[in-house]
Amino acid sequence: MGWTYHNPVAVTFGNGSIEALPSILGSRRAVLVAFPEAASLGHLDTVRAHARAAIAGVIDDVEPNPDVAHLRELHTRFWHEFAACEAIVALGGGSTLDTAKVLAVTPPSGDFDALVAQLAANAPFVPARSKALIAIPTTAGTGSEVTPWATVWDRASGRKHSLHLRETWPEAAIVDPQLCASAPRSITLQSGLDALSHSLEAVWNVNANGVSDTLAVSAARRMLHVLPQLVERLADAALREQASLAALEAGLAFSNTRTALAHSISYEMTLRHGLPHGIACSFTLPLVLERAIGRRADRDAVLAQVFDVALARAPEWLAAWLESLGVSTRFESYGVAADESRAMIAGALDGMRGRNFIGAASG
Repeated sequence: MGWTYHNPVAVTFGNGSIEALPSILGSRRAVLVAFPEAASLGHLDTVRAHARAAIAGVIDDVEPNPDVAHLRELHTRFWHEFAACEAIVALGGGSTLDTAKVLAVTPPSGDFDALVAQLAANAPFVPARSKALIAIPTTAGTGSEVTPWATVWDRASGRKHSLHLRETWPEAAIVDPQLCASAPRSITLQSGLDALSHSLEAVWNVNANGVSDTLAVSAARRMLHVLPQLVERLADAALREQASLAALEAGLAFSNTRTALAHSISYEMTLRHGLPHGIACSFTLPLVLERAIGRRADRDAVLAQVFDVALARAPEWLAAWLESLGVSTRFESYGVAADESRAMIAGALDGMRGRNFIGAASG
């Protein structure tokens, strides 16, 4: 069968690639959206030094796992103060890039609650106005710089929404590994595990294609090799570069497939148990891999390229790899009883992302 691969994001990669920002912005004015620590880490000064007068303002009170309660205020402020700006420069990890995507669009009514209602109904819409988005990740894991999706949490109603429109694809991504150098061990580990999950989820996926497979295998092998070394040698620039490349490859892979069962489970683990996303989406990878093996011969063939052990032994090997990094692969380690974990898996298989898993149909 034929397939189509599509990704409209212009990617600039490499140490020092932040220097490309002025040429990407051109004559446009932009708002810089960043995380609170970006200023103390020197990231805001770095962007300003390159973009200069193009930066019309800064929004840097982004919160982890952005919730509608906080996004409502940010969205209102953004469209009131910066409606005349043509672009957003998003600098940070997944939460920052997700926040920027939400800010970049406004529904026909211009009301944020109308946007939330569209998300709750999983109803696409054509924004009344939108901003061009330039994404600059400061972690090696999110992949959000090359995808249109933004995760939006609504903790008051116990729900998670996904924003994805043609207008939420970034126009450009600048992946400068030097900007990840300040990430502490915990963020480096969680980000790397998120990227590993993206790559494996792109393989055991009903939407996989020839290009996504090539990118996913390369990303998974690279991250499996690099991450254990990087968390012990955080200042190693060569390892940082390899981790950033793996995360980018994984993002380009799942930009076409979306994620699958492990991510579907992760949302409940984050919402109910407060587990950081990178851990929540990766601790079940051995379990999901075991369920994936034998479902489809073509997927087995691709998965076999990821591991240097026989595929039948890969779930056990992957579990030991995660445990060696201090990540338990057992639900009970996170306060989840057996009955709850079984119900969580069953519900995840029936979820929007879970149905992308090759074993979803047969449970």
